[in-house]
Amino acid sequence: MNRRIAVIGSGRIGRAWAIVFARAGFEVRLHDAERAMLDGAIPSIRRSVLDLGKYGLIDEPEERIVSRVTACEKLADAVHDVDLVQENIAEIVEVKRTLFVELDELTRPDTLLASSTSGLPASTFTETLGGRARCLVAHPVNPPSLVPLVELCGAPWTTQETLARARALYEEAGQEPVTVAREIPGFLLNRLQGVLLDEALSLYARGYASAADLDTVMRDGLGLRWSFMGPFETIDLNAPGGVADYAARYGAMYRSFAKDSVPFDWSPDSIARLDAERRAVLPLDEIESRSRWRDRRLMALLAHRRATSESDDDER
Repeated sequence: MNRRIAVIGSGRIGRAWAIVFARAGFEVRLHDAERAMLDGAIPSIRRSVLDLGKYGLIDEPEERIVSRVTACEKLADAVHDVDLVQENIAEIVEVKRTLFVELDELTRPDTLLASSTSGLPASTFTETLGGRARCLVAHPVNPPSLVPLVELCGAPWTTQETLARARALYEEAGQEPVTVAREIPGFLLNRLQGVLLDEALSLYARGYASAADLDTVMRDGLGLRWSFMGPFETIDLNAPGGVADYAARYGAMYRSFAKDSVPFDWSPDSIARLDAERRAVLPLDEIESRSRWRDRRLMALLAHRRATSESDDDER
């Protein structure tokens, strides 16, 4: 099937989504209200696709993938006769609400309208739409071209058919969709990340460790396991009798942690101290280059996972 996708917003997330869909063989139309952002999108996408090629993460010539992405100055041109609109604009309810009114008017009645929002439930900006049943959140991880998870969450009026069609389309695009059963701000990933971040910031603010050492705990400790299995499988494998045995052994310990846990209040003083520590390691003018380094590390990890996936299946 010749899928046509509109990607609205050409920042980091939008450009990465364009790569996801183009890499899957879909026709992609990219639109941004800011002309300067749109002008820079295709060259940036080309650089990222060339990097993917260097790590063996694409199966065809780079230019063929890039050629599937077209920059459109007009929103109407971008969304005409597409199967999916992937919105990536600012996290402002009123702005999203205005855009979705336009999208509802400009698209086919069966076009899926998805938002990449990190925390806003779809009900906050789709309630008044005639076509609200086809609207949902499809929240990716930055960048979706390298981290395949996408969280699908409908509003109370989103149909099950919409969610099923969306799941099939994202799977076709090579992503790993999960379905959030009902609306909750932040969905799954950011709520899990928020709990860990809250505890890390609290430990830092209370002087238990430096920011660098807390990053090391994650990078060289939990992160190694969590790069290929989740927390439930982790604890299932960490006790001879599985989850029930783990809970019997360590449940009281975790309950005791909860009693002395101090939620972090995002105090300006603590954030300023953390920022100063980070800036001593990474000046602001080096963040973009470090982000590209991060992307290359993710590419190397994906290349490793691809190379070992067949042998892992044989061992099961």
